[in-house]
Amino acid sequence: MASSWFPQWRKKSAVSDGGLIAPDETLPFAQTAILGLQHAVAMFGATVLMPLLMGLDPNLAILVSGIGTLLFFVITGGRVPSYLGSSAAFVGVVIAVTGFNGQGLNPHLSVALGGVIACGALYMLIGLLVMKVGTRWIERLMPPVVTGAVVMAIGLNLAPIAVHSVAASGFDSWMAVMTVLAIGLVAVFTSGMVQRLLILVGLIVAWAIYALLTNVLGFGKPVDFSGVAQAAWFGMPQTTAPSFDLQAMVMIAPVAIILVAENLGHLKAVAGMTGRNLDPWMGRAFVGDGLAT
Repeated sequence: MASSWFPQWRKKSAVSDGGLIAPDETLPFAQTAILGLQHAVAMFGATVLMPLLMGLDPNLAILVSGIGTLLFFVITGGRVPSYLGSSAAFVGVVIAVTGFNGQGLNPHLSVALGGVIACGALYMLIGLLVMKVGTRWIERLMPPVVTGAVVMAIGLNLAPIAVHSVAASGFDSWMAVMTVLAIGLVAVFTSGMVQRLLILVGLIVAWAIYALLTNVLGFGKPVDFSGVAQAAWFGMPQTTAPSFDLQAMVMIAPVAIILVAENLGHLKAVAGMTGRNLDPWMGRAFVGDGLAT
């Protein structure tokens, strides 16, 4: 273990050389900000979609996602590069517990919240156990073939939702294909910082094409910023107090096992990409994720 809670981050001048950015390295502020913006955009869809599927307030979900990520960063000592968004693992059990019909806010949200708190507490206890006795037992219970399959299954489970969301019309479907192509072309035919920003750049290009085809040529629903102009810039979130129903807690708490598999798979993936061993921070990562939950 390191002697200080946070690492002594080493400065790296740029990402244009194609080298990896290690967890204990930092970029200049401008590059850090733009890469952070890209990651926020990349995570935005799931962070909004999952709460909508469960009847939660997406505005509040975005807020606490940011708070949870900062909490995770502090608990892991800044050594695990991870963003905490909404997990699809909760969707099925929350709908089952509350009987949510998919429209508006969930009228039985308090019961679900009690179960989610129980899940977070169980997750945190697993993290404390890993910190105490080590990582070997959790890696034996969840080898890479298991964690990889869990993450893959969650992604495949979300695929029909993504397809449905872009299937309202033939034009929408073709624009979805155009967006994927724009991101792919940026990935293949650019280099340096632009290639690192493939999602953000590809999204901007696709949006410009969409605006041209709709606002100018009239092929689809035009881009309209009136809703943004009319929305309040600041406000207090609408919160709901949890209620602790034993049956709901028993149904939702075991989701912690899936969250462990998700987080473990992420840690192994980042370790493989950066060549850094993140096992010493696995327990902290579980605790941080559990508290954020």
